[in-house]
Amino acid sequence: MQTALLAQPSQRVARLYFAGALLLFLGQIVFGVLLGLQYLAGDLFFPHIPFNIARMVHTNLLIVWLLMGFMGSAYFLVPEEAQVPLHSEKLAVALFWIFLIAGALTILGYLLVPYATLAAATGNDVLATMGREFLEQPLPTKLGIVAVALGFLFNISMTVLKGRKTAITLVLLMGLWGLALLFLFSFVNPSNLVRDKMYWWFVVHLWVEGVWELILGSLLAYLLIKTTGVDREVIDKWLYLIITFALITGILGTGHHFYFIGLPGYWQWIGSVFSALEPIPFFMMTLFAFSMVQRRKREHPNQAAVLWTVGCAVMGFLGAGLWGFIHTLSPVNYYTHGSQITAAHGHLAFYGAYVLVVIAMISYAWPLMKGRAAAPQRAQSMEMWSFWLMTIGMGVMVLALTGAGILQIWLQRIPTDGSAMGFMATQDQLRIFYWLRVGGGLGFLAGLLTYLTSFFVTDTTQAGPSTAGASA
Repeated sequence: MQTALLAQPSQRVARLYFAGALLLFLGQIVFGVLLGLQYLAGDLFFPHIPFNIARMVHTNLLIVWLLMGFMGSAYFLVPEEAQVPLHSEKLAVALFWIFLIAGALTILGYLLVPYATLAAATGNDVLATMGREFLEQPLPTKLGIVAVALGFLFNISMTVLKGRKTAITLVLLMGLWGLALLFLFSFVNPSNLVRDKMYWWFVVHLWVEGVWELILGSLLAYLLIKTTGVDREVIDKWLYLIITFALITGILGTGHHFYFIGLPGYWQWIGSVFSALEPIPFFMMTLFAFSMVQRRKREHPNQAAVLWTVGCAVMGFLGAGLWGFIHTLSPVNYYTHGSQITAAHGHLAFYGAYVLVVIAMISYAWPLMKGRAAAPQRAQSMEMWSFWLMTIGMGVMVLALTGAGILQIWLQRIPTDGSAMGFMATQDQLRIFYWLRVGGGLGFLAGLLTYLTSFFVTDTTQAGPSTAGASA
């Protein structure tokens, strides 16, 4: 039976979401490489794909595919944790197609219609919500996102209410409901610029440095239970401790975005202190992952999933923790804000914390949905190669952007005697770093293509019956 290793047959609906997420992920990286090339040849594909449109596509695809990955992870995890079938498999399938089609039409709108025309045609004069970074979606798309989110949350919440309640599902629900509620601030676009930026950060910061960390923690806890066999009680204690620190530091750490946008000066103190503490929960996640792997009671056959899981904890700490810390203090941020150091932090943080946890969930769940405890060894070997190719490629990009940021600040922002370079003159001095970034991006793309290829690898040795991934 194809789903013999699944605790609930309805878990297989996650395959749709995982496949859609990976397809959009590939599109995101292709546009990322294009953006890197446009830094070096600004008129590349102009006027068909101008830089601002390519950037919107790149960042919007990132958000949509990660959300789709979170949804697929929840659809796989929740029925097993709750020990009951998904409330409505048909609703989950319908919402997937609505989400995918709406996302695809939005991207096509960006590419084929001038943005001002798109805004006028989609009711932005009725309720102005467009034009803000990450929240460029037209009003109908935003309304569609809310509708899909409500349907998804209804489906997941009803499943949890009917079945067993665990720490993992409760933390996951907190993160998912918080994600949906905070998105409502994207509909608030006041004319006062200070309030506008404040509400914007309520979405962007409190997503990636707040409720998304709850989702991350719950998915990591689930994966570690399944792949190590460590007692649930031990992992639950770690999970509660991590999310407590994540919420305290993440919510007050929003202040590091309030330094210089017109809010009271005390935010420079609050933002600096609590932002400096934000690496703690990510460091705890790293200790958590390594501690659970060392205590493991069994060797799980899916070693690729273990690698993605541990890699997520380590790279999340480096990207969100260490690279976030180096420019989060107010006196430092005065010089670094909006520089290429910000881009370095953003790339590594998203990759380490969220991209890797979604891939870890896919790596663990996909073989189970095909009736195997783990992918064939050749496929796992390709997955591990893809992990290192993507991680090294990301490392090259981040180090290049960090070097570019340091030189940018030195040439453009620190001189006070009138010798500071202008913006474009400074950019000319950074070209070597931008070439390195493109090289890292191509390496990352090669890693992603290797990962996608692993899904089509088979071998002649069929895995025997196993419950390694369906119990604990």
